Amino acid sequence: MKTVDSEKKADKPAEPVNSAPAVEEKIDFSKVKIEPLFEETVDFETFAKSDFRAVKVKECEAVKKSKKLLKFVLDDGSGTDRVILSGIHEYYEPEALIGKTCIAIVNLPPRTMMGIDSCGMLISAVHEEEGEKKLHLLMVDPHIPAGAKLY
Repeated sequence: MKTVDSEKKADKPAEPVNSAPAVEEKIDFSKVKIEPLFEETVDFETFAKSDFRAVKVKECEAVKKSKKLLKFVLDDGSGTDRVILSGIHEYYEPEALIGKTCIAIVNLPPRTMMGIDSCGMLISAVHEEEGEKKLHLLMVDPHIPAGAKLY
């Protein structure tokens, strides 16, 4: 016996199945140089004071009169937009970052740069490759909601 719901489902076109991810570019890590690890340790209580959150990029634009700074307007899950400035324009065009899910420390005191208060810091990975500095903004799965706390 068919239910009304099963008839409705039969009329719907099948939803697309997620295809396998594209093959990632092979990276030769033998040419990568990273900074040495800190020798000083931080106790857990000090580390736990840093509030790492997933943030969604709502807007991103170059800061006028700055070659390095991008101004991010972020959804941090609080219901109020958060502005963070980051000196990564050399590595990213602002339009390419809109809609991305990134990681930020959100409990740093505001810091004024170019007349704009930056309320936090986006997390990036930095290394050197064949004498050239490389930077990758840490971006995570878009299914992670804005405001999700990282532990």
